[in-house]
Amino acid sequence: MIALRYLATILSGPLLLVGVIWVLQGLNILPGSFMTGQIIWAAYGAPMAVAGSALAWWVNLRR
Repeated sequence: MIALRYLATILSGPLLLVGVIWVLQGLNILPGSFMTGQIIWAAYGAPMAVAGSALAWWVNLRR
């Protein structure tokens, strides 16, 4: 069970990071990609970032 908690914590980091990057690129704050300035990527990234942070919070909530 502890291994599953570690795995979920490790997976939540990249999920959160990629979601935030997609939001920033979609909002034209982080340039340099084909996604820059296309709001659909912000719409894809926001739930991904929320899911990553919720997963990290939920997994580490219990001891």
